[in-house]
Amino acid sequence: MKEQNFKYIYGPVSSWRLGSSLGVDPICTRGKVCSFNCIYCQIGKTTKLTTKREVFVDADKIVSEIKLLPKRRIDYITLSGMGEPTLAANLSEIIKKIRRIRKEKIAVITNSSLLGDKDVRRDLSLVDFVIAKLDAPNEWIYSKINRPYGLVKFNDIVKGIKNFKKTFKKKLAIQIMFTAINKDFALELSRLVNSINPDEVQINTPLRPSKIEPLIKKELKKITDIFKKTCKKINVVSVYDVKKKKVESISQPDTLRRRGKPY
Repeated sequence: MKEQNFKYIYGPVSSWRLGSSLGVDPICTRGKVCSFNCIYCQIGKTTKLTTKREVFVDADKIVSEIKLLPKRRIDYITLSGMGEPTLAANLSEIIKKIRRIRKEKIAVITNSSLLGDKDVRRDLSLVDFVIAKLDAPNEWIYSKINRPYGLVKFNDIVKGIKNFKKTFKKKLAIQIMFTAINKDFALELSRLVNSINPDEVQINTPLRPSKIEPLIKKELKKITDIFKKTCKKINVVSVYDVKKKKVESISQPDTLRRRGKPY
């Protein structure tokens, strides 16, 4: 089956956090639908800035494509794509139907903006690995980097992550994208992450095509060392330190660029 016939799945890609990751896009619209308009986003400017959950893609359409997937080695099936995946109101249905036909673990990469919603937390409880974004230690930095939908407040996000952590029985990681704006706030962020106590913290910088320059290895190592010192009981990983697996993708490079490949 030719790659262009796949509309809702993409990859697998070599992910520094997830190994061989098959992307599933539960949003899949012509533009980016998200609650954030992050300065570093590879996909580009958010077309529709919202926190309203709705059904974008019928779960059976996603399942039908997964059933046609050529044989590939896959570590995780990852819900990500053209925007914030938790905006999909049928997220739990999608997850459950994927479970019925595939044996791989399921991950969700989220910007954490909807974790204050008990229904979203319930949906995410169905997966094996949740990677939750937290790029700032305060409202001011948060507004500069993530440029959120107006109703999404920083303190509510932190509270939502902490509430989710209390009940989630699988693996939770906090992902942080470091840029020139927040690099001097590593200590404050490390203390905040330590108070959340996730299983893992992922130290990242924009290595994919972006308008924002990445931090160099020396800068990111300094930040990583701060986290290792503060978060002693939490696994700390850095994008510069992890080797990627070789994978055979069904998707063309341009498709991966547009879909925001899991990385």
